[in-house]
Amino acid sequence: MRKHPVDLSADDWDELNFPRVEENDFDQVVERAISRRGFMSSVLAFGSGAAVMGVGVFSSTSAKAQAAVSRFPFTPIAAQTDGTIHVPEGYNWKVMARWGDPMFSAVDGYDVANGGVVDNSDLVFGENTDGMETFSFNGRQLIAINHEYTNRDINLPADQEGTPKNADDVLKLQNLQGVTVMEIAEGNNGWEIVKDSSFNRRITHNTPMKIAGPAAGHNLMKTEADPMGVEALGTMNNCGSGKTPWGTYLTCEENFNGYFGSTGTAQDQKSAQLEEGYDRYGIGADGWGYDYHKWDARFDISKNPHEPHRAGWIVEIDPTDPESTPVKHTGLGRFKHENAEVVLATDGRVVVYMGDDERGEFVYKFVSNGTYQPGGSTEGLLDDGTLYVAKFADDGTGEWLALTPETTGMEMGEILIFARRAGSAVGATTMDRPEWIAANPHAVEAYCCLTNNKNRGVKPNAGGDDTSVNGPNPRETNHYGQIVRWRPHNDDHAADTFDWDLYVMAGNPEVYNNVYGGSENITQGNLFNSPDGMAFDSSGLLWIQTDGDDSNEDDFVGMGNNQMLVGDPVTGEIARFLTGPKGSEVTGLCWSSDRRTMFVGIQHPGGDWPDGNGGVPRSSVIAVKRDDNSLVG
Repeated sequence: MRKHPVDLSADDWDELNFPRVEENDFDQVVERAISRRGFMSSVLAFGSGAAVMGVGVFSSTSAKAQAAVSRFPFTPIAAQTDGTIHVPEGYNWKVMARWGDPMFSAVDGYDVANGGVVDNSDLVFGENTDGMETFSFNGRQLIAINHEYTNRDINLPADQEGTPKNADDVLKLQNLQGVTVMEIAEGNNGWEIVKDSSFNRRITHNTPMKIAGPAAGHNLMKTEADPMGVEALGTMNNCGSGKTPWGTYLTCEENFNGYFGSTGTAQDQKSAQLEEGYDRYGIGADGWGYDYHKWDARFDISKNPHEPHRAGWIVEIDPTDPESTPVKHTGLGRFKHENAEVVLATDGRVVVYMGDDERGEFVYKFVSNGTYQPGGSTEGLLDDGTLYVAKFADDGTGEWLALTPETTGMEMGEILIFARRAGSAVGATTMDRPEWIAANPHAVEAYCCLTNNKNRGVKPNAGGDDTSVNGPNPRETNHYGQIVRWRPHNDDHAADTFDWDLYVMAGNPEVYNNVYGGSENITQGNLFNSPDGMAFDSSGLLWIQTDGDDSNEDDFVGMGNNQMLVGDPVTGEIARFLTGPKGSEVTGLCWSSDRRTMFVGIQHPGGDWPDGNGGVPRSSVIAVKRDDNSLVG
C-alpha cells in the first residue's frame, strides 16, 4: 500500500514514483569500491574511525588539529534528545519569529490550532523556515527568510486529513509558503518583527515574477496564460538562499515537482517531447498530496504541460524595494536548487556555486561574462555567462565542464531547462545529494555538504548515470554524509580546474571500525550525520547544520537531535554548538549587521518545543547571543 505523501521525504517520494533500475547487488558494489584504483582499500586500512582526509591534495587537517589551539570561543555541548534548544554556557537564545506571527498590527495572527483562514494567510510569518539572509538599509535591519513547505494536516481542518477540498484550501497553503521579507529590531524584549514596516511583505506561490536570461521566451517556457514565456507566478519549495554583492536576496526553488499533478489521462500527462524531462525531474500525475492541480489549473500538467519548466530556478528579490518584481534567472539552470553561494572571480566576474539536492545529481557553477562594479549596473550578471558542472577525479583534481550546445548536443534553452540532462551528457560526477555550498571569506576555497545517499553504489540516478563509489563519494549506501571542499587553481573561482579533498566524513566510531566510523576529526564528542546547511562567519569558522536521523539508535547512537556544529578549516577541528528540539531540522543561518546576534532556523520541531502543553509546535527563527553581548560571528 502506498504511503500517504505527507509521510515521505521528497527523495523517497521520487523514488517510489520514479523507481531507478537496480544495478548491482551489495557484494559486487563492495568489490568494485575496494578495487577502484586502490582508493577505498587505503581508506578501509585506516580503521578505528579514520578515513579519507583527502588524497594528499591539501596539508593534513588532522595533524594540525592535534597541534593547534582551538579557536572556538565556547565549551562544546553534549548531544541532546529532548524537546528544546541547548547552547553553550555563556550564550542564550530567544524566539524571534514563529510561523503564524503577524507582520501587521491589524492581523491577529494565524490560528494554528484550527487551521487558520485564507484571508490573513499571506500577512503572517510563513511556515517551515529554511535559508535566510540579513540586510542593513538606511540604518534598518531587514531579513529575508524562506518557507519551504507546509504541514497540510495542521493548516487544513482536522477532518480533511491534510487534503485540500476547495480552491481556498489550496490558496491558504500557497500563501504560507514562499518567502518573508520583513524589518526586525532589537529592543527590551530582544529581537522582534517590526509590525507595519513598509518593508514587510510576503512572496508566495502566486506573486508575479519576471523570467530573465537565455531560456526566457523559449517554447518550453510558454503557457496559455503567458504566451511569451517571460512572466511567471510564484516561487515554491524555497530551500537554501544566497546574497549578492549588490545587496539582493537569492531564494532557491528545490522540490518543486511535488506541486504538479494531472486531472487528464496518462496520454495527456506526458507527451513524447516532455516525457524524459518529467521523469528526470520527478513530475507525475499525483503530486505529493497538495492537490493544487485539482483546484488550480496552472498546476495541472494535462492542461499546462510547460508550467513545471517555470519552476526549479533561482529567484532574485530586492528586500529594500517592496514594489520590486522578483526575477527568475534562467542562466543559473533549472534543477532542485539547495542554495546559491555568490563570490567574485579575480577579474570581478560573478561566480555562483550551486548544488542539486537529489541522490546522484550534480554540483554546478555559473560564471558571468560581465564584471561586477560597485554602484554599476547588475543587469545580466546572473544570466549572461556560462553554466558549468563539476567532474571530480579520484586523484584529488577536478574540472568544470561547460554546458554548451557543442559539449552537450542540446540547444541553449534546453540546456538550462533540462540542466540535469546536460550534466549527464558531459559526464559530470554523480554526488551524494549536494546541498549547501559555502565559500571561505579568508581563502579561495569552497565547501559542499553531501548529506547522504542510500543509493550510492546500488542503482543509477534518474538519468541512468553510474553511481559507483568515487573520490568525493567513497561509501556505498552512505547514510552519514560528508563535506567536500575544493580549491580553484590560480586562486580564482572562475578557473576551469581545481584540487579537492574531504574536510570531514560523518560517521560513528562507536559503532564502526571502518570507513563508516568517519574521518579522524569525528570523535565521540561531536557525532553527527547528514550535514545540510552551512555558512562561514566573518572570522572564517565554518558553521554546519544537520538534517538527519535523530533516533539516537543503532547506527546513529550518540548523535542525538539535529544540531549545529562549528568547524575550523585550518585544523579540521569540529565542535557541537547547538542542539535543536526533537524532530526538528536546524536550517538557515545569518547574522545581524553588528555580528552580535546569530539567527538560526528551527524547522518542523516536535514534542515540547515552545508551543508545548497541547499547543502546536511551530517552526521558528531564534536569536542566539552571548551573555556579555560580544560578537558571535
